[in-house]
Amino acid sequence: MAFSSALRSGRRLSGLASWMSSGSSRGRVCVPPILITQQRNQSSSSKIKVDFDQSTGVAVMHMQSPPVNSLSLDFLTEFCISLEKLEMDKGCRGLIITSSQPKVFSAGLDILEMYGKSPERCGEFWKAVQEMWLKLYGSDMVTIAAINGSSPAGGCLLSLVCDYRIMADNPRYSIGLNETLLGIVAPFWFKDTLQNIVGYRNTDISLQLGLLYKPSDALKIGLVDQLVPEDQILTTATQTMSKWLAIPEHARQITKSMMRQSTIDKLRSNREADIQNFVSFITKESIQKSLRMYMEMLKQKKA
Repeated sequence: MAFSSALRSGRRLSGLASWMSSGSSRGRVCVPPILITQQRNQSSSSKIKVDFDQSTGVAVMHMQSPPVNSLSLDFLTEFCISLEKLEMDKGCRGLIITSSQPKVFSAGLDILEMYGKSPERCGEFWKAVQEMWLKLYGSDMVTIAAINGSSPAGGCLLSLVCDYRIMADNPRYSIGLNETLLGIVAPFWFKDTLQNIVGYRNTDISLQLGLLYKPSDALKIGLVDQLVPEDQILTTATQTMSKWLAIPEHARQITKSMMRQSTIDKLRSNREADIQNFVSFITKESIQKSLRMYMEMLKQKKA
């Protein structure tokens, strides 16, 4: 399966997300010679590292949860706390999200958060996934995904909610919402997010077939906005950020809200039902069996 090639070895197997569901200063921002690293829970177990340059108002969030930046409950909690603190800092106007792990941006939702867990735990986990999406999709900051590796399923969603996506031009990498390959269904808000970006027909084909796109193909359908050599990802993201921050902030923020609010409201008004749908689906014996078979397949590939 193409999806498994994006995964690294290790116990934290990940990459799927979902179930059946219902329904304003100007000027060039340069790569700063000195970054102020925000010491926010920067312990050896920290999954998020934030570098914030106060002189430019731009923060770089490094996902550093080996082996593949699985979106576990702990990861999502730390991610949301870091994002909320940046939002509260009036000096922070832009956020670049990237990975510290080689060859992978994020392999998606952590399967171990969905396999063999109680309904209560599954519900807590799904609420954290929703929270990540709501906070990032509705952020007042300019958000840029610097995709320096493969980004399937939930990893793709993480990049989709950003304002702009720059991906490493490496044919070994892939990106897409490939849930159907595991016999499960992307939720309506995953679908809506993708459709808002690549249109109805591309979304229809992508979700039904569980497609993972190479960077060049992702660029063709608008799934990513720009391809650059891997060693130029952060430099390009910083230069691109300067163009976005040159726009009068109030006008940009209102426009962003106008474009996204109906999608956000749709999830907010169905949030509890969405959680219940997820829990009901993911705890089904047939789905648990599929997850178990998938993990066994990954172990065999590793061996």
